[in-house]
Amino acid sequence: MTNEFPESNGKSLGSLSVELTGWLTDKALPIWLSAGIDANNGECFEAIDLKSQQATSVPRRARVIPRQIYSFLEGGNLGWQGPANDIADALFDWQIKTFKTPDGYFAASVDIDNNVIDDTFDLYNQAFALFGFAQIAGNRPEKRTVAIAEADSLLSYLLHNYRHPEAGFREANPDRTPLCSNPHMHLFEACLAWENVSENPVWVELTDEIAELALNRFMDPVTGGLREFFDLDWSPMPGDKGKVTEPGHQFEWAWLLARWGQLRGDAGALIAARRLYDIGRTFGIDESRGVTFMSLNDDFTVRDPIARLWGQTEWLKAAIALAQISFGPEKDAYLADIPDAVKALQVFLDGVPAGLWRDKLAPDGDFAQEPAPASSFYHIVCSISELDAFVKSL
Repeated sequence: MTNEFPESNGKSLGSLSVELTGWLTDKALPIWLSAGIDANNGECFEAIDLKSQQATSVPRRARVIPRQIYSFLEGGNLGWQGPANDIADALFDWQIKTFKTPDGYFAASVDIDNNVIDDTFDLYNQAFALFGFAQIAGNRPEKRTVAIAEADSLLSYLLHNYRHPEAGFREANPDRTPLCSNPHMHLFEACLAWENVSENPVWVELTDEIAELALNRFMDPVTGGLREFFDLDWSPMPGDKGKVTEPGHQFEWAWLLARWGQLRGDAGALIAARRLYDIGRTFGIDESRGVTFMSLNDDFTVRDPIARLWGQTEWLKAAIALAQISFGPEKDAYLADIPDAVKALQVFLDGVPAGLWRDKLAPDGDFAQEPAPASSFYHIVCSISELDAFVKSL
């Protein structure tokens, strides 16, 4: 197959943005509508097979639904003329009907016939549910009241059943280790989204709490790197597991903390965001492949050299966010990274049926032979949206 995208280097940011947005609206959204959505039942699928270009009949995870709600709604905001609103409404209704447990949280997965097969509580899934509800509340006036009620109910459940005594949330009730920074990152993202669509002060309060937790507990006070796993008192998890860091998450937290730091006028958060970016850029990029590694150790040596698609999108988003708040040579450096991050993303979009992607790139340059996962769409769309908004602001 020929490459979908010509060489990125040397092109203007506007040209790169137009190419990516055109790929999204002309190729990706149409194929994910036709093969990744069951329009008759208002459901979505986990993946699309690269050969048959048909959906895979495997269990559906709760976390994918809010991601697809966001992807289609934001695709509509970026100019796609398809039925974004209808898709989002139907997915929202399906999520509430099928995944919501009697206790009030959202089950992890259902089979192809909508039977719950994993009702485990997972904080990550609840964070994405709140994120999806914010997208509905902000874009679908007809569903706004219901989305707000669902978000309030779920947040109340989390606060009453999973509150950590210091800050943030526990992973299980009774307690289980490790505690994790990743679900808090997506909860942070969800709270920022709710700040844009709600006057309820609870979202601002929780946003600030998670930001402070990240700055004071998740980030190493010596290196500035952000860890993944923690003990019950928010100290780093003992042993090897406590050493794990992920370049993609250094970038993703940098993007979020830059946003929060700007909103709150918090210079410390902006400094921390720059340090996170520096770690990801200096230690997390494989120079031979031009893509982000999956994980590092806490001394920033490579732990897992596999490259995942999502890490490239977070590199792009972080470079844009820091370029927006920087000046002079520093701004120029972030701007220069944007085409490199676009090129890294395009590595995963090229050489497959238009509108699909590959997810895992081995150190030898070979991709894992597997379907295109729907969960990646949210990452891709968000990075395209960030680039589009940035270019329009110039």
